[in-house]
Amino acid sequence: MYQAQPPLEFIAPKYNPQFLRLTHLLLPLWMRAQTSLTKVEAENVETLVDLYSQFQAGKIRFMLAFRHPKTDDPIALGYLFSRIVPEVARHKGIKFTAPVHAHCIYDRGIPLWAGAHMGWILQYLGGTPIQRGKADWTGLRSARDLFANGAFPMAAAPEGATNGLSEIVSPLEPGISQMAFWCAEDLQKAGRTEQVVILPVGIKYSYVTEPWDAINDLLTELEVKSGLKSEELGVRSEELTSSTQHSALSTQHSLYSRLLRLAEHLLSIMENFYTKFYHCKLSTNGGAELPSDKNEAIAARLRALLDVILQVAEDFFKLQPKGSLNDRCRRVEQAGWNCIFREDFKDIKTLSVVEKGLGNRAALEANMRMWHMRVVESFVAVTGSYVRENPTPERFAETLLILWEMVTRITEGNTSRRPNLGKQKANIIIGTPISVSDRYSEYKESRSGARLAVADLTKELQVSLEKLI
Repeated sequence: MYQAQPPLEFIAPKYNPQFLRLTHLLLPLWMRAQTSLTKVEAENVETLVDLYSQFQAGKIRFMLAFRHPKTDDPIALGYLFSRIVPEVARHKGIKFTAPVHAHCIYDRGIPLWAGAHMGWILQYLGGTPIQRGKADWTGLRSARDLFANGAFPMAAAPEGATNGLSEIVSPLEPGISQMAFWCAEDLQKAGRTEQVVILPVGIKYSYVTEPWDAINDLLTELEVKSGLKSEELGVRSEELTSSTQHSALSTQHSLYSRLLRLAEHLLSIMENFYTKFYHCKLSTNGGAELPSDKNEAIAARLRALLDVILQVAEDFFKLQPKGSLNDRCRRVEQAGWNCIFREDFKDIKTLSVVEKGLGNRAALEANMRMWHMRVVESFVAVTGSYVRENPTPERFAETLLILWEMVTRITEGNTSRRPNLGKQKANIIIGTPISVSDRYSEYKESRSGARLAVADLTKELQVSLEKLI
């Protein structure tokens, strides 16, 4: 990412049934070795079994629209497909004629940070990539064709990216709804009678054993790295030891006080940094006085800070700050990629040393500006009340891990090696199918009708996913 390169090539799906069988066989070993997951459970699986049965009977085409709180989600879904669904199908006396699987739509950037081997794995599992933040017509055509004609249903995360929080759904991108209507359109043009359905799928993680000690250790680590005074840390450690002897409620109160103090401290550091070195003017709470409630005040300061951090990147790429934080992050990412993966570097061997050097300089500067966007990306779903509303170990841990990622990114550490705070289990909740075909008449009436239909379907999907929490 520090050197200019030819444009990213499209990774065409090449589904390999032998590779899928091997993946299903090795999945439990991979899950134990590479993740904190020890168990995957699922609810309302009968609905998914019924949809697969209808799919194989040629009655429907459908897409699983799944929540995407963390990078372990594909592993949990893989376990659902390979173990849980076939078992429930056997109990119902249903026989499938093909493996239970799905063509996934994934971000083209995944092989850049996860390794080229991940692109190869996704390719041979029948996945198809999309470049976020641009009209990737090659990727869209591939996904559209798979939706209407693929051997399996589709699977995609309508949030577009992980948000690190099991119990908050980020605003959904409209692409999933649009793709579903395209599928209905393609089927009608081909004279086919299949119905098109979107299936909301929730994913929630919980710890097998409450990891309060690990949470305390990570909190202490972040306090030290952020420069909080050692005497303050000592008092808090004593508070934790004392409270542990009394009640879990006291422990949570002590940890929460420390979490708030850490959040305020990190906010102050970041506000000073962007004010001093990037000459940003922080307009906290729209210029009004901060709320008296500490949580609300932190939330207001965070929103103002995220806005100016993104503006640092947007100013460099000459972008206007339009839309949600997610929308703005995607535009910054694509602008950076345009400086790194360049059309005029297709035949890189014909370029002079000077041209390559200047290209590398542009790539380096673009990557540095994208760094600011990555900081914001981690906080797009963070609120000031997530832990206070329900101070579970899961919410404590998720919030701390987001702070850890920011601190690690600032200190140039490896953000892919997240601390393991304890063994977890995943709970997958199958929602109620949403018919797309029933809305198709509204979609095809006019362009304005199509836009409204996509927006309404996206809104219904958002509500459905939130109900699964």
